Order: sequence, then C-alpha cells, then structure tokens
Amino acid sequence: MGGRQLSWLGNPEPRADDTDRVRQLRDASSPWAGLRVLVLGIGVSGFAAADALLEADCEVTVLDAATGPGQQEKAKLLDVLGARVLLGPEHLVAPVGETVPGGWGGLDLVVTSPGWRPDTALLRAAGLAGVPVWGDVEVAWRMRPAQGAAPWLTLTGTNGKTTTVEMTAEILRADGRRAIACGNVGTPIVEALRHPHGFEVLAVELSSYQLHWLSTDTEASLRPLASALLNIAPDHLDWHGSADAYAAAKGRVYANTEVACVYEVAAEGVSASEGLLREADVVEGARAIGTTLGTPAPGMLGLVEDVLCDRAFIAERRSNAAELATLADLSVEGAPVPPHTVANALTAAALARAAGVAQVAVRDGLRGFVPAPHRVATVAVQTVEGGEVRWVDDSKATNAHAAAASLASFGSVVWVAGGLAKGARFEDLVAEHGSRLRAAVLIGRDRDLLAEALARHAPEVPVVPVDLAQTGGVLSPETLMDAVVARAAELARPGDTVLLAPACASMDQFDSYGHRGDAFAAAVRRHLAG
Repeated sequence: MGGRQLSWLGNPEPRADDTDRVRQLRDASSPWAGLRVLVLGIGVSGFAAADALLEADCEVTVLDAATGPGQQEKAKLLDVLGARVLLGPEHLVAPVGETVPGGWGGLDLVVTSPGWRPDTALLRAAGLAGVPVWGDVEVAWRMRPAQGAAPWLTLTGTNGKTTTVEMTAEILRADGRRAIACGNVGTPIVEALRHPHGFEVLAVELSSYQLHWLSTDTEASLRPLASALLNIAPDHLDWHGSADAYAAAKGRVYANTEVACVYEVAAEGVSASEGLLREADVVEGARAIGTTLGTPAPGMLGLVEDVLCDRAFIAERRSNAAELATLADLSVEGAPVPPHTVANALTAAALARAAGVAQVAVRDGLRGFVPAPHRVATVAVQTVEGGEVRWVDDSKATNAHAAAASLASFGSVVWVAGGLAKGARFEDLVAEHGSRLRAAVLIGRDRDLLAEALARHAPEVPVVPVDLAQTGGVLSPETLMDAVVARAAELARPGDTVLLAPACASMDQFDSYGHRGDAFAAAVRRHLAG
C-alpha cells in the first residue's frame, strides 16, 4: 500500500487548500472562538455541525432553501444559540455579501451538508474565493478531545454500509466497549462526540458525499484506526458526475489509516476496493486485510464450510485459523443466510478485531445483532393452494448492486422495482438475474429504464407498470402499493417470493425508502386480511 495521497478526481469546482487559520484546527482545544463559518443546510448533519460550532464560540451563518416546519423549528433553536439563519431559495442565489457580513472575505470556512452537490453555485464560488470547504465529518474529526479521543473505525461501500457498521458496534459492545454506530447511519458524529457519557470507540459509516468533502490536509484530517470499503457499484452518478469520481470518493476511506485497511477479495483478479487500496496513502505499518466468502489465506478473514474464520489477527495465521462465529449465529429465525450478509459480518469482524476485540465477542455480537428494517425483511408468508408465497421488503435496495444481492437470495421472484435511477442503468442486473423472475411490477419515474432492460435481456418475463390508470386515478402511497400488491398477487405462484427490491431511490413517490417499505408491508397486510 501507499505511494500517493488520493487525488480529488472529478471535482468540478476549484478547491481551496486550508488557510493558515483553518489549518490550526486540530482538536477541541484549538482556537475555534471567533471563526467565521457559513453552514449550508439545516438538516440533521448541518444542524449538528452548526450547534457544535456555536458551542465553540464560532460566528455562524446558516443557509437553507427549505422553509418547512422542521427547518423553521431548527432555525429558532439556532437563533437562540446565536446563529444567523436564513431560510428560503432566494438566499442561495443572492450575492454572498448580502448574506454574510464582509462577503467571502468575511468568512474563514464553509461547512456543507453531505447532499449539497459540488457544482452548487455557492460551493463553486467558495472555491474561487479561496475559502476552504469542509463537510460535517471534517468538523467532527477536528473537534475531537485533545486527550483520550475515541478511535474511529470507518466504513463505506455502495451497499451494506449500515448493516455492517451496526454489526461492528454490536461486536464492540459485546466486548465491553462503549461504542456507537454514527455518521451516515443516522447519529451525526459531532453528536456522538458530545454525548455526556462519551464513547470508547466510534463505528463510523461514511457516504461518498461525506468522503468527497474531506480536507486534503493529511496532517490534520481524518486518521482512522481501521477502515473498510465493502464494495463499489455505479451509484449517485448524478451527484459525482462519473463512475471514476464516485469510486475515487469511496477510496478516500483508506487515506491515513493507522492499523488495518479491509478490502473485498475478488474471486478472480483485483476487486475495486483492493485496487483503490493499492493507491491509498496510509500510515506506515498499516496492514491490508482481505475478506472472502471462500477459504481465507493468511492475512484474511473468510468462510470454511459454515465457520467464519480469522487468519489475520492471530499470531499463528500462517498455519492456523481462529473460529469467530458460524452461519447459525447470523441466521434470523433459522432462515438461510444470504452471501452479502456473510460478507458484511466478515468486514465487521475485521474492523472490530483491528480494535482488539476478543474472538468470542465477534460471535456474541453477531448473535445479538438485529437487522435494520426494510433489508430483506419477510413481511408475510401466505399459504396458497399448492404451497406458499413469501412477501419480502427490501426497500433499502436503492441501487442495482443491492437489488442484485437481494434477487440472488431467492429462486423464483415477482419483482417490484422502480423509482429514481440516479443516473444508473439496469442492463447487467437484468441480464444476470432475469432467469429467476416470474414477473416484474414496475413503479416510479424511471420505470421505463427497467422495462427497456427487461425487454432486451428477459423478454419472456411479464412486465406490469403501475400508474394512475391502475390506481383509480389516485396516486397516493397507499393506493399505489395496494395496486402493486394486487398485481403481484395475481402473478405469483406457489413457491414464489414477491420481492420489493426497487434498485432505485424512493423520493419521486415516497418520503424515504423506509416510507416505501412501510407502505408495501401495510398493503400486503391489507391484501391478506381480505
């Protein structure tokens, strides 16, 4: 490993190096007071960053285009704490001199929420003006305690991030550590740092957006104890601009890692994560730790029959392997364990073992882990003449890679898919899994992309789009999913699984993937109740 600092491939805007004032900010004892900061976004991460900056006596201005009740409530709180908050789209297009006293010259730092695209006018202007731009992760890292800061175990990937980071935290807790899963998983990192009882280890999920906005100052920026990249498949191309830019952002998770960099071992050749790891500049002495669904070589974690094994964190790794857990420890109610769940568990085990947890803690943590909702969750098993039909909610499968893993878990599927494609295509997905499809029920704005892929690669599969004509002219989430379930029930046969694995984002018709999954589950229950 090593060789160079990861580059900022794909950034469409000029990027300012950290100024002398900003470069001094290394931890909570640094001279934060009086720092003039513009925070873009008043969502979960933006609000948490602004709150922490105000506590550090910074001068904070917050901008957000949204003006809903949630934004108004947060604005009132920040106003009481001393921030200047401006809501409404007009503030995003006004000259910054009308928004911030002194204009760009009156700012030391811009902190952007993860969802703000790099080509946003304000972010481009900040780069041109030489004002450093950080994300919420950079703020959190630089606000760590000067002494006794909890180490970070960082994780990214196209799919499986949340499951794996929560598995990691569960294993750490089974070892007696005060640990939390935070970051993109829901709890902002700055909130975890400010918890009154503190944490001994942070298991940190990082999105490609968050990784994109890390500082290029390698001396002061993120330095994880261990890091992992689960997998990479095309996603968020509309935000990053290209697959190469997206991969480069993901690869930044390895930069400056101190102990262990965890990567996916390819069945043949070099995996995407291993390729990015080879390019990463890590701390001298950091080890590359592979995970495989096959028999592990020395320096890897893998699977031998039904046993998860460690040949990386034991002294006798050249001749022996340590048993960590079994597939039975991962099974939910005795159901078969999908390959992606095993891969997630191996990565979580590797991160936790890098932090020094005992072997038995891996087993106990995985046994105690409860999967998040909307991830290959059985909603109901319907008894029909000749057998059963299983109804499964995997609404969290918001891209083709996640949907592929979900489809691979079942033999014969009535597939419910569609939504916002985010710039992705579905040719490879359908070509690989079309043979297991009984039928497809398609929803959402970009359903035609799925229909086209099905027509090319699985023309024998019946395709049923659900639109206004099939919902009685009313397209609420409830009427939509009632129509989806009714069509799926007509198509399903004994032994089939009706699988909601949309391969798309949800925001065209639902508030979130959770809202979509809940609507599907409720419609299934209504249908089965008659």
